Amino acid sequence: MDRGVSKGHFLFKIAVFFYKISIRGGFSIFSLMNLRGKKILLGITGSIAAYKACELLRILQKRGAEVRVAMTSEATKFVGQTTFAALSNFPVLEAATLGPKPFQHIDYPRWADIYIVAPCSATSIARFAHGTGEEPVSLCFLAMQGEKWIVPAMNFSMYNSPAVQKNLEILRSYGINVMEPATGYLACGEEGTGKFPEPEDIADELEFGSAYMDKTLLITIGRTQEAIDPVRYISNGSSGKTGVAIAKEFLRYGWRVIAVCGPMEAKLPKQCEKIEVKSAEDMNEAVLKIQAQANVVVHAAAVADYHPKQIAAEKIKDSRTMRELKLEETPNILKNTIKNKTTTQKIVSFALETENAEENAQKKFDEGGIDVLVMNTAASAKGGIGKDSVEYGFLCKPHALALTYGSKEELASELFNRVGGL
Repeated sequence: MDRGVSKGHFLFKIAVFFYKISIRGGFSIFSLMNLRGKKILLGITGSIAAYKACELLRILQKRGAEVRVAMTSEATKFVGQTTFAALSNFPVLEAATLGPKPFQHIDYPRWADIYIVAPCSATSIARFAHGTGEEPVSLCFLAMQGEKWIVPAMNFSMYNSPAVQKNLEILRSYGINVMEPATGYLACGEEGTGKFPEPEDIADELEFGSAYMDKTLLITIGRTQEAIDPVRYISNGSSGKTGVAIAKEFLRYGWRVIAVCGPMEAKLPKQCEKIEVKSAEDMNEAVLKIQAQANVVVHAAAVADYHPKQIAAEKIKDSRTMRELKLEETPNILKNTIKNKTTTQKIVSFALETENAEENAQKKFDEGGIDVLVMNTAASAKGGIGKDSVEYGFLCKPHALALTYGSKEELASELFNRVGGL
C-alpha cells in the first residue's frame, strides 16, 4: 500500500468519493456514510425486550451513529431512563420531561435521520397506525418526516392477532419499515414468532437494507476442512472476520454480495447470499459456477493447499500407529478464476505471510492476473488471525507495498476504495 499522498493517488481518492455519493443517488454525506454519521432516534416501548435496546444503542454507536432516546412510561418500568441517558450521553425524552421543554417531541424527530422504535409493543403499533400521540414515542412518530422503522416484540398470539396484523398493514401502506420479529423462545416461556431480533441483525437491516445496485461481489470467506476420516480433518485457524468486514463494506454501498463460506466463527449478515462449503474442492466448484456473475472476485478464504489422497471410511482407531499421511494438491481456486476472468472483472487475492512477507507477496502478485493483492501477517501482539486488527498492505499497479496496522474494517474500506469504483 502506498501511504504517500501522490497526485495520482489523491485524484483516485476524490474519484472514489464522488462514486460513493453517486451510487446512493445524491450529494448527501449520509448517503455516502450509511450509519457512519447518521443521527438515529431510538424509541423504546413497554416490552421485556427493552433491556436489549441497550445493546442495540451501543452497536449503532459502534457503527458510527449518534443516538438519542425516547421512551414510554411503560418502558421505564423495565429499564430506567438514566441508563439510556448515560449510554447515549444525552437526556432521554420521557413523559416526565415534556413539561419543562414542551417541544422536544418536535425537536428530536427534526434532528434525526432515522427513527426506529425497538422494541415496539402492540399498544404502540396501534397508536402509530391510528395517529394517536399520547406519549413521547408516539408524538415523535407523528412528527418524524424522515425514515421510520418499527421492530415488533410480543407474544406470538398477540403478534398474529388480526388487529395487530391489520395495524401493521396500515403502517406498511404509510411507507413505514416493519422489521420482522424473530422466531424462538419468548419471555413467557412459549415458542413462536414475536421474539425481538438480535440487536446485531437489527443494525444490519438498518445499515444494509435489501436494495442493490447492478454490481456483484463474489467473495470466499472462512477456511476449508479436508477430511482424513469421518471425525478428523486438515484445516487452519481462520475466523472469517476479514472476509465478513469486506462483505459488509460492499453491502454498505449497495452491492449484491455472494459469499462462498467455509467453516468460520464470524457472523455474515443475512443480506448476503451465502453458499456453505467445507472442502477446497467444493469451494472451487461453487466459485467457478458463479464467477461469471461477479464484477469483483475476492479470495479471502484460507484454503488448504493439500488434502488426504484417501479418506478413511471409518474413524482411524489409533492415529499414533499411522506413520504416514499421503497428500495431494487441492484445486488452485485463484488460478482457476484467473483463467476464467472476464475483461471487466477484477480479482483480489490475499497473501498471508509469516516470513519475508513483502518479497513473497510481490512474487505472488508478479505471477499476473491479480488486480489487487492484500498482504497480511499471521497472529501477533497487535492483531492477526481471529483478532479485530491486522498488519496489512496492498499491492496494485502502480503502487508499491507498505505495511500498516489497522482494523479489519479499515482494511475493507481501503479495499473498496481500490476496486469498488468500477
